[in-house]
Amino acid sequence: MTLTFDSIKAAAERLHGHIERTPMRRSRTLSDITGADVWVKFENLQFTAAYKERGALNKLLQLNADERKRGVIAASAGNHAQGLAYHGARLGIPVTIVMPKTTPFVKVEQTRSHGANVVIEGESYDDSSVFAVTLGQDRGLVFVHPFNDLDVIAGQGTIALEMFEDAPDLEILPVPIGGGGLISGVATAAKAIKPDIRIIGLEPLMYPSFSGRMSNQPVKAGGQTIAEGIAVKTVGDLTYAIARPLIDEVLLIDEPDFERAVALYANVEKTIAEGAGAGSLAALLAYPDLFRGKSCGLILTGGNIDTRLLASVLTRELVRAQRIVSLRIIGDDRPGLLATVSQTIGAHGANIIEVAHNRLALDVPAKGAEFDIMIETRDAKHTQEIIEALSQAGYPPRPV
Repeated sequence: MTLTFDSIKAAAERLHGHIERTPMRRSRTLSDITGADVWVKFENLQFTAAYKERGALNKLLQLNADERKRGVIAASAGNHAQGLAYHGARLGIPVTIVMPKTTPFVKVEQTRSHGANVVIEGESYDDSSVFAVTLGQDRGLVFVHPFNDLDVIAGQGTIALEMFEDAPDLEILPVPIGGGGLISGVATAAKAIKPDIRIIGLEPLMYPSFSGRMSNQPVKAGGQTIAEGIAVKTVGDLTYAIARPLIDEVLLIDEPDFERAVALYANVEKTIAEGAGAGSLAALLAYPDLFRGKSCGLILTGGNIDTRLLASVLTRELVRAQRIVSLRIIGDDRPGLLATVSQTIGAHGANIIEVAHNRLALDVPAKGAEFDIMIETRDAKHTQEIIEALSQAGYPPRPV
């Protein structure tokens, strides 16, 4: 069993008219920030906001009449579930999705809203997958693996066909690796179109599954990552066999770079990316020398991020940029002190977000008071101006 360029082109013909032909645009601002020539493929504009629709639909369209009548089953807690559920309902194919008990309620409801029968079983994806295979065999359902399936991989590979139609001069493709389905399909198509294209895989630092297998080293994978869509402990055997000969290098990405990439997509491109979806941009931020001066194709793979998490990421980015900072001031506990400090901050154009007043700290004089003042400024330079102004007013602050 192997993946061919012809199978990817055949998948593209099948998918035509059934999914979004998502835009591929050059980002002038991201190019300026990273030093690369950045082109972004906006797969977050698919109906279910992720590229996973491609592989799921390519599989569904090749079922025979009897298989369509019996239906399909999959294990997934994310985008594969929604893509399969949506297109299954559209084609009249019954879909059962097994989800781990830890799946956020919103994802369960989104999958149900697309018409799928959702079964909650297992503490992890691996547990759910084993259960789904057994349940599928008992009920005669076709199991649709989220990545270790040639039809699914071929569907994902159609992204590369569209990318080269819109930007034929691409030189390097950084591609997220979870189970390996995306990079297997994209690398196969890209190398067939342009053999000298560089394929760079990327993984979360806490989940080095592919790179660990490459080095034949035992992998310790686990932990909370914003890139949960590619937080996979074991890469697929089929996907590894396909992708390994085509990948030039695999990079490990730490959490701050994923967060910064999500924030940049929101602030620069005015679009929403989930953690894994922003992975290719995170690679450019983490390893700028590798991509500088090259034409880079970034796949924004998905935009299904919890709104509270997105708010947290954007706020944390303001803190990193020193646009939100907490200043600790110790002064005399007397009327008017806070008013004086507030006036100084306001006169220099900063906004006070929050004030905490502490009289009981033992490192503060008994007749003194400690204030933690959170302020919002234009940038790090403006923050420093506020600190200097407070110091000149007799209240030297300490960032906390």
